[in-house]
Amino acid sequence: MKLGVNIDHIATLREVRHGIEPEPVLAAFVSEASGADSIVVHLREDRRHIKERDLRILREVVRTKLNLEMSIAQDIVRIACKVKPDQATLVPERRQELTTEGGLDVVANLNKIKLAVNKLKQSDIPVSLFIDPDKKQIAQAAKIGIKMVELHTGRYAEAKNAFQQNRYFKELIEATRFAKSRGLEVFAGHGLNYYNVTKIAGIKGIEELNIGYSIVCRAAIVGLGLAVKEMKALIN
Repeated sequence: MKLGVNIDHIATLREVRHGIEPEPVLAAFVSEASGADSIVVHLREDRRHIKERDLRILREVVRTKLNLEMSIAQDIVRIACKVKPDQATLVPERRQELTTEGGLDVVANLNKIKLAVNKLKQSDIPVSLFIDPDKKQIAQAAKIGIKMVELHTGRYAEAKNAFQQNRYFKELIEATRFAKSRGLEVFAGHGLNYYNVTKIAGIKGIEELNIGYSIVCRAAIVGLGLAVKEMKALIN
């Protein structure tokens, strides 16, 4: 099982004081040295944490895989095509949200998504869609030529009780099987932490988990290197 470490909230700490530290690129170095298989960043339209400068530097120094989470806004797509990350993951984005609240609705936004996907593919950037574990969304993603999807694990992670968690866990298992039957690579993420990750890591067919907030929170106590190593050990 691969681990993608999202370092957005290293930049969030920097932006609290509008300072120069902590530096996201240093977090990328430590994460890779501690076992991360990819580095994930989200260049939001409001630039609330990761900046274009961060993205440019990370493109130069990341030696595993640079996965850029991004909206389908035209200016963000243009930046991605210029920087050329190893992977682009299209996600929904609202200015008011604290974090991504759900999967991208491929069915309702098909034409806009296809336009963004085609532009990224023309720049030889592999594209993944961050979607809910829903068969309609998965099927539509496959129809437009997407080769990989990331399943939103938020409902599982935020379940109020064991019954709900088990229900959403089964939903993820079924979605993974369905996506694999359509020939898709499957990743997963959102809300995963040191207490709920092992069940998701055990789902056959999921190849990579993308985790950020919980790792950065733990890093504040034990250090980033150890936090990454502990998460890597849990998912394996």
